[in-house]
Amino acid sequence: MIRVMLPAHLRTLAQVPDKVELAVAGPITQRSILDALETAYPMLHGTIREHVTLERRPFIRFFVCGEDWSHESPDDPLPDAVATGAEPFLIIGAMAGG
Repeated sequence: MIRVMLPAHLRTLAQVPDKVELAVAGPITQRSILDALETAYPMLHGTIREHVTLERRPFIRFFVCGEDWSHESPDDPLPDAVATGAEPFLIIGAMAGG
């Protein structure tokens, strides 16, 4: 099972606790995790990725094993620690402003 941690506003929308666990088929990538997340919680479709292009929305960041993976290819395999559930896949709402 893959563990995914969501920011507060997406937890509220999906009505879930801080972590969700997902069964993800095939290689464990950003794309496969987000596809499984949106399938399990359809109300999140379009909140993390653009509806049509499926590109990451601005001000959303992905962290894996303490590193920012936001600009990595969505099809790059994630580390084994995420694939085994030892480490969560973090979805963070970035902050900006003055």
